[in-house]
Formats: sequence, C-alpha cells, structure tokens
Amino acid sequence: MEYSMRLSSLSLLLLVFLVVTNSNGEDPYRFYTWNVTFGDIYPLGVKQQGILINGQFPGPQIEAVTNDNLIISVFNSLDQPFLFSWNGVEQRRNSWQDGVYGTNCPIPPGKNFTYVLQVKDQIGSFFYFPSLEFHKAAGGYGGIKINSRPMIPVPFPPPANDFTVLAGDWYSRNHTDLKAILDNGSDLPFPDGLIINGHGSNAFTFNVDQGKTYRFRISNVGLTTSINFRIQGHKMKLVEVEGIHTLQNTYDSLDIHLGQSYSVLVTTDQPPQDYYIVVSSRFTAQVLTATSILHYSNSAKTVSGPPPDGLTVQIDWSLEQARSLRRNLSASGPRPNPQGSYHYGLINTTRTIRLQNSAPIINGKQRYAVNSVSFINPDTPLKLADYFNIQGVFSLGSISDNPTGGGGYLQTSVMAADFRGYVEIVFENPEDTVQSWHIDGHHFFVVGMDGGQWSASSRSNYNLGDTISRCTVQVYPKSWSAVYMPLDNVGMWNVRSENWARRYLGQQFYLRVYSPANSWRDEYPIPSNALRCGRAIGH
Repeated sequence: MEYSMRLSSLSLLLLVFLVVTNSNGEDPYRFYTWNVTFGDIYPLGVKQQGILINGQFPGPQIEAVTNDNLIISVFNSLDQPFLFSWNGVEQRRNSWQDGVYGTNCPIPPGKNFTYVLQVKDQIGSFFYFPSLEFHKAAGGYGGIKINSRPMIPVPFPPPANDFTVLAGDWYSRNHTDLKAILDNGSDLPFPDGLIINGHGSNAFTFNVDQGKTYRFRISNVGLTTSINFRIQGHKMKLVEVEGIHTLQNTYDSLDIHLGQSYSVLVTTDQPPQDYYIVVSSRFTAQVLTATSILHYSNSAKTVSGPPPDGLTVQIDWSLEQARSLRRNLSASGPRPNPQGSYHYGLINTTRTIRLQNSAPIINGKQRYAVNSVSFINPDTPLKLADYFNIQGVFSLGSISDNPTGGGGYLQTSVMAADFRGYVEIVFENPEDTVQSWHIDGHHFFVVGMDGGQWSASSRSNYNLGDTISRCTVQVYPKSWSAVYMPLDNVGMWNVRSENWARRYLGQQFYLRVYSPANSWRDEYPIPSNALRCGRAIGH
C-alpha cells in the first residue's frame, strides 16, 4: 500500500508538472510504473535468482511512437543498488537519463527514481537492461518498440502481428556467482545454454495464421555469444536494423551479435503445421541451440525431429552477410525526408580514432582494455563530476586516440570530443574472438569491415553511399570495422564492449561530447530529481 501511494503521488506531481510545462501537447506522454524484485526463475529448468519487473521476466515491453516522452518510475525493491539503461535510445541532449554509472547515481535499495526520456527522431527495435554490476545475467531486460508517426510512410504494409524475440546465452549460476568469478580474476565459463524470451527449448510459441505476414524484432540480449536466427522452412525479409529501414534483402538465417537488433518480415506461406524457430551459438567450439515454435492456427502436425542445422564457425559467410546490409535510400525514417538525403559519405571527417581491444593480466588478474586502458569505475558518476566541476574524478585525455602497443593499466578513462565534429572510428581486433561494440547516445555509419590490419589505404574500399547506420557493430577475429559518426549529441556517453564480462572487466570508456555554449539548445539542464552520490553529495 505504501509503495502504491508513493508512486501515485509521484505520478500526480509529474503529470501536473508536465501539463504546465508542455501545454502545447505536441508530443504524447506514456507512463510506466515498474517494481524491480528478485524472484525464482527457471530459464534452463534450474531454479535460480532472477530480476523481475512487475513480476515478469522478460520485463514489460515499452511501446512508443517517434518523439513520445516516456515517464518510467522505477521502484528498487532489491537489496542492492540498481539502474536501467536503454540500448539504442539516443537520449537526445539528455545523457542524464542514460542509466549507466558514468551518468547516473544508482537507485538505492527501497528507493524510487523516475526516468524522463524522449525517443526523439527515432524509430525501430531496441531493448533495455540492468547496467550495474552483473545484474544483466539475472534478466531484468525487455524490448523497446518505436513505431513511426501515422503521417510518415513505412516501406512495407502493416504486418498481421508484431513479435519481439529476446534471445541470447544464459548461465544457470546466479549473477552473484558469475560476478565473483570475474572479481577473482578469471574469465567466465562457457554458457549453459541459450534462451528465447526467458525460456529454453520449445517452451515459447508464436501463433500465426497461414497466408499472412508477420514482423519479428530480434535482439541478442546475451552476455558473451553471437547467435544465428532462423525459422524452419521460411524466408526472412530484412526491413530494419536498429532504427534504419534497410533494402529488403531476403535471408535464410541472420547472424546477430551481442547487443544488436534486427526486424524481419516472415510470410506464413508453408503447409499448415508447426515449425521450429531456432537460435544457435556462432563461433563457438561447442554449439548451443534453443528453439521456439511457430504454430499455424490450422496446424495439422507438430514439430518433430531435430531442428534445422545452422552455421557454426564460418566467419567469411558472416562478413559477407554484414556487407550486404544496405540502407533504403528512398524510404522515410522518423522524419518524412528520405533516408538517402543525408550524404554521410560526402562529409569530411574531423578526426580519426583507432580503438584496439586487448586482454591484459593486471595485478595477477584477467582484465580487458581499450588502447591499453582498463576502465575502473570512479567514486562519483562522471556526468555529475563534470557538471559540478568536482576535481580528481577523471581526466580528459586519459585514453589515447590510437593503440599504444603497451601493457594494460587501470584508469578511469574519458576521451574528449567536440560537439558537431564528424569522426572516423576504427575498431581493431587483434584477438581470435568476435568483438561487439556499442556507443550510447549516437548512431554511426558502418563504412567498412575486413580482415587483417587497418591502414589509410583501407578507406578506398569504404561504402560511402548506402551503408546502414546503427549503434552496435561487430568486429571479426583479427579484423577491423570502421564507422563514420556525427558527434551531434552533447553529453557523457559510454563506449563499451557488449560482451558483458569484458565490459565488467574494463573494456569500456566514456566519450565526453562538449559544447561551450552551455545552452538548452545543446543539452538539457540537470534534472530536478537527479540522485547525488559519491563526491556529488551536497552539490
């Protein structure tokens, strides 16, 4: 009762504030109230402690329309601090709401915090997740669906239904045990299995009618493993990648790397029976597989036999598929103008940043690093330290623009960047495992990827006409991926490995995109409900 009354009062105050300050009513508001608890879950048939949202795992789906304002009131009923972050939501002018430790103080146990964010100029398929400690290994994630505004044309007819698929690897051990393994200086063991929407094999069913077309929004929400997604007997027409309408190429299967999201259209044009929906691990010596069921409403036959085999370790096939992803230049994005009207390849870059991952042993323990720097969390969120000018929390320039070639070391690494710059970022992977990189607050154009060592001559093979833009990109073993990125969003932004063990052990840093104007036009002021912690207490 106390919890409900407190949330009701808070929602009423927020509603009054929003009505007064946004009387023009241009962009709608959507309100969510979430209670975060621990609870028993059985994804792989073994009881373990999971993170639930309103008693659910996965959590409730966020459904929005371009430019909607989302008011998400989170009550932390765990016995430990907690934060949500929003994979792919750009938080325009508003890194205050990004929900990672570099920007936000954790929500204390038994306390409430309300995120106020806007899906400004965005469409597409994304997801949210717990960002602190190793909470992501306990669940607590859910889908985000941002639809186009009614007046904006979409380059395909409305589907009969719209399904979210949250798939990835899973461990039967509790998240605290996995965290202890990493804290003791070891790497994680091999995952125990894969799950689809919180379930192991054949425990989740997608119901369809024969002869109709359905949209599947697929995200890899796992911790360590790339996956391949396929539907037995059915082709998939790719239509969207992380907020960009694509050329509608047809695929039998799709590689989806850590943190990535895709949308496909599937037409149920096969004989009426049940079919396997399959995810399997990629680039692993042992192949993990999980299945769900595509159930025709007039089905005359259940699934039987083994699910269809998928690819295993074939890197060249995956690379060629990645290169085949192209932007639909004539389709409208979140705005009515065609996606091809932004000529990303004709803009001169202002800076080149080369980021190389490594796996150093530091003080006798396994760590991971970027340009030799293994990130350690400060005692105060970087955004608060920057805003209040608290000295000694971080130093700009504490990570180099280029690989150093030296040994790894611990540092709270922050890279300075100028608002409205246009940078070339080259992710270089000298290791023998696939990497997956994400940048908060931005999208970038994937202009090239190839094996071997990147050099200036590699630019001659860049796609400067119709590549996709996205927020998460893979880098194949002993390979590189290059992106062009407009620095069009002021704030403190996390650049991270989407391999959660590597991120936890240091393969991340923060990009401080700075504007000297100190204007609401460039960045919103600190929210009135911003939590204080560390050296920001009292400011």
